[in-house]
Amino acid sequence: MRWIELADRVFASRYAELDQTLGLVVGDDRCLVVDTGTDEHHGAEWAAAVREVTALPWTVVITHAHWDHFLGTAAFPGADVWAHPRCTAEIDGHARDQAESWAERYRESGRDDLADRLLAARVVRPTHEVVDHVELDLGGRSVTLVHPGRGHTDNDVLVHVPDDGVVFAGDTVEQGAPPSIGKDGYPLEWPAALDALLDLGPRIIVPGHGEPVDPGFVRGQRAELAVVASLFDGVRSGTLSVDEAVAQSPYPAEATRPALERGRVA
Repeated sequence: MRWIELADRVFASRYAELDQTLGLVVGDDRCLVVDTGTDEHHGAEWAAAVREVTALPWTVVITHAHWDHFLGTAAFPGADVWAHPRCTAEIDGHARDQAESWAERYRESGRDDLADRLLAARVVRPTHEVVDHVELDLGGRSVTLVHPGRGHTDNDVLVHVPDDGVVFAGDTVEQGAPPSIGKDGYPLEWPAALDALLDLGPRIIVPGHGEPVDPGFVRGQRAELAVVASLFDGVRSGTLSVDEAVAQSPYPAEATRPALERGRVA
């Protein structure tokens, strides 16, 4: 892992696997852990790294219900775990399905160790809900958890540290690869979710995957996603074929075709 100090007692932690970025915000009385990693082994490494920075009690926030963001939660015993209620429902209903699907992908690529770790991870259910926004007092600083609307998923949560202008965006923003729209993204609504993020006035935005970025990067990604939204709408209305829309996408075909295929049957 590699630490990035974003502001006073505000950190991002970078991992080579999946190009993932986790977060830590430290107050006077407690700390907030942003996402818990891919499995319990990874979560334990992350928890140990947090403990090298602070011994304060920890609270966890899960930015959305994709396995690589929540299957390490068992490594944070005693923590309150915040998430959107639809995130909790997805974890309850499909965490094992996600683990099995990705374990199969790891085995196909010869990474049996990661597959085994993934399948062994215990699923920890969130304990607290972020329906719209929640303000957490960490002691000497407040952090706001915000649901910006549907975008990468229907359960995304942003973590806003207003005194330092930092937003942990989960996969609502992605750097180093195209945004993952996939089978559960909302291309028509994602630009509005990014508007909600930008309305927070951040100085630094931390993606769930990739390096921290500035508002200009997010505005650029919003413009790209607005193009994808228009193409999705064109496929849905029948004015564009999927192939025509893919040819006009700002992203590679493999990144947008699955979403556009959904538009064809929406």
